[in-house]
Amino acid sequence: MSSTELSDTSVNDSVTVTLTVNGKRYTRTVEPRMLLSDFLRHELGLTGTHVGCEHGVCGACTVQMDGQPARSCLTFAVQAQPHAISTVEGLAPARGQLHPLQEAFRECHGLQCGYCTPGILMTMQAFLAAHPDPDEAQIRHALSGNLCRCTGYQHIVDAVALTAKNARAAKGGAA
Repeated sequence: MSSTELSDTSVNDSVTVTLTVNGKRYTRTVEPRMLLSDFLRHELGLTGTHVGCEHGVCGACTVQMDGQPARSCLTFAVQAQPHAISTVEGLAPARGQLHPLQEAFRECHGLQCGYCTPGILMTMQAFLAAHPDPDEAQIRHALSGNLCRCTGYQHIVDAVALTAKNARAAKGGAA
């Protein structure tokens, strides 16, 4: 194959991807094999999505697709097109404010190095939306897909429980 044919092949292998991320639409031309984690980090500059194991085991790359946790290191950007993607950058209600879960992490010392934190936040936010009154065992089970080498998890569990308690109290439910 000549060098002209090689360069034509690489151009033809590009695809145009349009994704909705944190409520905003983005269109980029990328290679079909580009992972969603790479698209978010390198194409959009949303570096809160961390890449750890690159095998879907650690959970650091967790984002939400249509409100459900998804491993962005196992998903091609082209696969994400029909879905609404949420990243940790979209979690807070406004610039300078924290999401209640982020606030609870701060209050309960639920993070140390912070590498796993974005993935855990995205996992736990979706979990709490589906389970507003979890017990400790349910929180630990939901958290089991996210690895953290620093905290020992107790402070993370406490932060999730506090978030649930505060949400119930805000709705006038049992604290």
